[in-house]
Amino acid sequence: MIARSLRIIALIGALALPASAAEQVVAGLSDNQIAITATFNGSEILVFGAVKRDTPVPPGPPLQVIVTLQGPATPVNVRKKGHELGIWVNTASVRINSAPSFYAIATSDLMPRVLSATDDLRYHVSIPQVIGTVGTASMAPDAPSFVEALIRIRKEEGLYVLDEGAVEVDQSTLFRTRIKLPANLTEGRYKARIFLTRDGHVIAEHDTGVFVRKAGLERWLYQLAKQQAAIYGFLSLVIAVVAGWLASAAFRLFKR
Repeated sequence: MIARSLRIIALIGALALPASAAEQVVAGLSDNQIAITATFNGSEILVFGAVKRDTPVPPGPPLQVIVTLQGPATPVNVRKKGHELGIWVNTASVRINSAPSFYAIATSDLMPRVLSATDDLRYHVSIPQVIGTVGTASMAPDAPSFVEALIRIRKEEGLYVLDEGAVEVDQSTLFRTRIKLPANLTEGRYKARIFLTRDGHVIAEHDTGVFVRKAGLERWLYQLAKQQAAIYGFLSLVIAVVAGWLASAAFRLFKR
């Protein structure tokens, strides 16, 4: 509660600083760190902020806000299966250079109304734009279908989200939204971006970050598996043997 109050005070203080642009974004997050523990089943981040300007709200199209949260990106191999000689086998594959492990977009209106296709290409905001597809066209004749399949699968898993109309904008100055985080998060730095747009064009941008890391027993096991693989494997074998022996003993006791 104290940390959140300090962030709000910092936000108010930033509004008092001199601006170098007509409109600027001043934003904050309810949490800057997410701890993944054994009981972690998802979380939620509040993104809030204000628009700092030297002049009154300009006339014309209303101010729109886009908020994105992007997880660490890694290469992904996408394979297509086919039915040959009575069995299912991989018939083709495409290696996507870079795909975020998690990507959420929240907007103040429908996506086509808040961002033009030109600015989407420039700022890489929509889900297809944040996926690196350089060189995939030469890997398969229907390479775009592999990218579409990746997006569809990760949407079903709750890892890619587009929430249109989820950003609340008050008097073209204050805004807020909530982004839900699933339980199957990847550890690393998550980049939050806030865009102000008018008539589909970006007029201001702000970046900040959220750190997601394992904590407690989860982190100890993760570090052990990465740094001491032999010890981790031995402990896993011991635990499996002991668990099997206990289950067998309990079964014999139950039969008596």
